[in-house]
Order: sequence, then C-alpha cells, then structure tokens
Amino acid sequence: MERAVSPRRGVFHVDEDNALAELELAWAAGGYHGFCVLEHSMWSAITSSGEVLTASTPDGLDQQIRAHWRALQ
Repeated sequence: MERAVSPRRGVFHVDEDNALAELELAWAAGGYHGFCVLEHSMWSAITSSGEVLTASTPDGLDQQIRAHWRALQ
C-alpha cells in the first residue's frame, strides 16, 4: 500500500487563500474590505473611507490594519 505524498511547502510559503480568508474574517466587520495579494508580494486592504493599506506579508497587513484601527479610536 502506497502512502499519498502531499507536496511540501517551503518554510516561508504562505497559503494566500487561507490568509486572505482569515484577514477578512478578522477585519470585515470593522469596515475593512477588498483584501487581496498582488503577485505574491503586495498584500492590501481597503478601509471604509477608501484608503488602501499595504504590506509585504499578511502579518504586516494585519499590523497596518491594527494601527489604522487604533488611530480611529
């Protein structure tokens, strides 16, 4: 019986679909939308006022959104 071998991801590989879904789940109710990643390197979200927030990683985008959110409070 052979075991199915799943392709291994690199240490720094990000599952973009899952990361985008998690960002949307975490921030959509706070007025952030349009989550996307462009060419595997530019992560972005749009604020409720239309400002575009960007970062080079999903964690970096989360930090940008958190900083924006704190500034509004």
